[in-house]
Amino acid sequence: MKRIVCLVFIAFFMSQAYSQKAAVTSPDGLLSVNIFLDNGIPTYAVEYKNKTMLEKSPLGIITNEGDFSKGLEYISKKEGSVDKKYTQDKIKQSEIHYNANSLICTFQNPKGNQISILFQVSNNNIAFRYELPEWGERKACVIEKEATGFKFPQSTTTFLSYMMSPMQAFARTSPSYESGYTNDEQVGKSTHENQGYVFPGLFRISDAGWVLISETGVNSLYCASHLSDGTQEGLYTVAFPDKRQNNGFGSTGAQVGLPGITPWRTITVGETLKPIVETTIPFDVVDPLYQASQSYKYGRATWSWIVWQDNSMNWDDQVKYIDLASEMGYEYILMDALWDVNIGYTKIEELIKYAKSKNVDVFLWYNSNGGFNDAPQGPRNKMNTSISRKEEMKWLKKIGVKGLKVDFFGGDKQETMRLYEDILSDANDYGLMIIFHGCTLPRGWERMYPNYVGSEAVLASEMLVFSEGIRENEAFFSTLHPFIRNTVGSMEFGGVFLNKYLNKGNKQGQKRLTTDAFQLATGILYQNAVQMFALTPNNLTDTQGFILDFMKKIPTTWDETLYIDGYPGKYAVIARRNNDQWYVAGVNALKESQKLKLNLPMYAGKKIKMYNDDKNRETYLKEIEVKQNGDVEISILSQGGFVLTY
Repeated sequence: MKRIVCLVFIAFFMSQAYSQKAAVTSPDGLLSVNIFLDNGIPTYAVEYKNKTMLEKSPLGIITNEGDFSKGLEYISKKEGSVDKKYTQDKIKQSEIHYNANSLICTFQNPKGNQISILFQVSNNNIAFRYELPEWGERKACVIEKEATGFKFPQSTTTFLSYMMSPMQAFARTSPSYESGYTNDEQVGKSTHENQGYVFPGLFRISDAGWVLISETGVNSLYCASHLSDGTQEGLYTVAFPDKRQNNGFGSTGAQVGLPGITPWRTITVGETLKPIVETTIPFDVVDPLYQASQSYKYGRATWSWIVWQDNSMNWDDQVKYIDLASEMGYEYILMDALWDVNIGYTKIEELIKYAKSKNVDVFLWYNSNGGFNDAPQGPRNKMNTSISRKEEMKWLKKIGVKGLKVDFFGGDKQETMRLYEDILSDANDYGLMIIFHGCTLPRGWERMYPNYVGSEAVLASEMLVFSEGIRENEAFFSTLHPFIRNTVGSMEFGGVFLNKYLNKGNKQGQKRLTTDAFQLATGILYQNAVQMFALTPNNLTDTQGFILDFMKKIPTTWDETLYIDGYPGKYAVIARRNNDQWYVAGVNALKESQKLKLNLPMYAGKKIKMYNDDKNRETYLKEIEVKQNGDVEISILSQGGFVLTY
C-alpha cells in the first residue's frame, strides 16, 4: 500500500514539475502555442497543422530586481481575443483586418514579484511580450538580459544575416545591418566574434514548412535586440546589444518604468512562403505614437551620389538630376552628403527654389553622429542634440525641404533608439519625412511614426558600386530580400540601375551583370514608400523608350502584396497591386534559365504587357494573353528578370 501511495505521489509530483499550464490557438485552429513550467522554468512550443515548428523554447527575463527565467510559480491565465481593423498607406497592404486569440500567463518568482507573458495568435502569426507590474515600492527596473529563445528541430536550415562587429567598417560606423546571409545552412553555425544574427531570421523546417522570427514595437523605451549564435541543438536566444556599440556609450539592457512592457517577439509560420511574404504582424500589434502634423506625400526620387558619387555634390550636377526628376515625373531629388560644404547653405536655398520651379521637392542628407563614430561627411552635429536639431529643422521647413536621409547610426542600444525616435518626433513637428541609412531594422515604425518613410538596413545599392563580389551576387541577394528583410519592414534599397557600368562614364569599370528587366523587377520586388532610384541623366538618351516609360509610371505604394513563387537564394516572384493595377515581378539567381508555370488569377483571360529578356540578354516588351484559368509560362534568364502588368 505504501508503495502505491509513493508511486502516486511521485506521479503527481512529476506532473506538477513538468506540466503544461496553458495553450492558445489561432482563429483557424491550425497554429497552436503551448506553455509549460518545467521545474520552475517557463517554456513554450509551437505547432502548425500538428507539426512541430518550435520545440520547447525558454521564456523569461532577468532584471536588477530579480530573475524571471527560473524558480517561477504559475499563478493564473486569462484568455481573450483581438479584432482590429486599420489602414496603412506605406506598407505591403493598405487595408488590414487583424484577428487573434490572446492568452496572458502570470508567474511569480521566489521574491513574490509577478510577471505576465501576453501571447496573441492569429492565423500563421504569433506575437508575445512581457508585461511587468509595479513590485511594491519599485516603479522602475533595468532588464539586463532575456532568456527568450527559439528552439528549432535539428532538421532545420537557416537563412540568416550576420550581426556586424561593433565600431568597425567605414569610420567605425558598424553595426549597420549590411551583411550577407547563410544559405540553407544547418542550425548551429557560429559567427565572427559570436555576434549572432540580425532580425529577421528565416528558417526552413524540412518536413513542416517555414518560420520567420523578428521583433516589433521597439521605441525609445527599450533596446533593439537580435538572435544569438545557434547551438548545435537548434536553440537561438534573444541577445541584447554588444557593449562596444556606439563607442561604448550607453547601457546594453533596457531601462523600464513600472508598470512596463517589452517589445513584441514575432513568429510567422507556414507550409509555404506565402504567409511569410504576406504577413503584416509587425504592424498589427503596434499603434501610432503621435499624429501626423500634415499629410505626407510618398513617391520616387533621383539621387546623383549612387552612381556619380561625391564629386556630383555640386550645383551643376544637382541641376542635371533635378531636370532628370522633372523629366521622369518624379516627386523628389535626394541631395546627398557634402552638400553643406560643396554647395553651401545659401546656395542650397536657391537650388531648392530651382527644384520647385521644376515641380520637384527635395530630401537632404544628414550625418547622425555626435560622439559615437568617425564619419567625416557633413552636415555633422545637427541631428544628435535637441537644440541643434530643432534649429536646423526650423530652417529646413522654411526653405521648403520635404524630408531628410539621416545616416551612420551603428548600434541598437536604448540610447540609440532614443535618437531615432527624437529625430522622427522633431521632424514631424516641422513637416519632414525621415529615411534612415546605415541603420538598424525598422521594427513596426511605418505604423508607429507617421513621418517615417524607410530604412536601408540591408546590403544595398551602394555595395554594388563598391564591391565586385556583391555585384556578382546581386541576383542571389535579390531572391532573399523579398522573403526576409523586406517582409517585415520598408527597405530603401536605392536601386534600379540602367547604366551598363555603375559609374559616371558608363563605359568601363564596375560592370553590371544583371539585365535591364532584372532591374525593373527589383523596382517592384523591393517595397519602400519613397524610392531613390539609381537612374542617371544619360539614361534619358541611352535607354530604350519603353523602359523609361515603365520607370515613369512605377508606383511606390501598394494596396496588396501576394507571394507567387520562389525559393530564397534561387528565384523570387511577387505580385503587388496599386489601386486596380497589378504588377508581377520575378528574378532568377540560378546559373540556368528557369521556366516557371505561374497561376495569376488577377490576369485571367486578359492581354497584358511582359517585360523580359531575349537570349542575347536584351530586354524587350511584348503583349501576351493569359489563359482563362490564369496560368502563364514565363522564362527567366540567369541574372535576369521579368515584369507583367496591364
